[in-house]
Amino acid sequence: QVQLVESGGGLVQAGGSLRLSCAASGRTFSSYAMGWFRQAPGKEREFVATISWSGGNTYYGDSVKGRFTISRDNAKNTVYLQMNSLKPEDTAVYYCAARRGGTSYGVRAYDYWGQGTQVTVSS
Repeated sequence: QVQLVESGGGLVQAGGSLRLSCAASGRTFSSYAMGWFRQAPGKEREFVATISWSGGNTYYGDSVKGRFTISRDNAKNTVYLQMNSLKPEDTAVYYCAARRGGTSYGVRAYDYWGQGTQVTVSS
């Protein structure tokens, strides 16, 4: 069982930056691939980024590539999402998720989810 708690969301102007954190419980955090997803009102949950258990492999959604960076610190049981050059269309609730095995783009591939943190980007 893994419990995930996101933090770091808030209100930021377009062009600004935020860093989201996701703290995980459990001693086996390092065996999980982690992902970030987001969901805007009236839209489906969207893949943002994923990172392998070792941190050696990362993948990004096309809409955030080059602006967002996913990383993890297995000693702290934490995964991060550094978001730069934010745009109003990045406004959404951001969720972190965990899955055993390799990275995945798919929402249904993940076994555990956090409660989400709101990110609002003003124009």
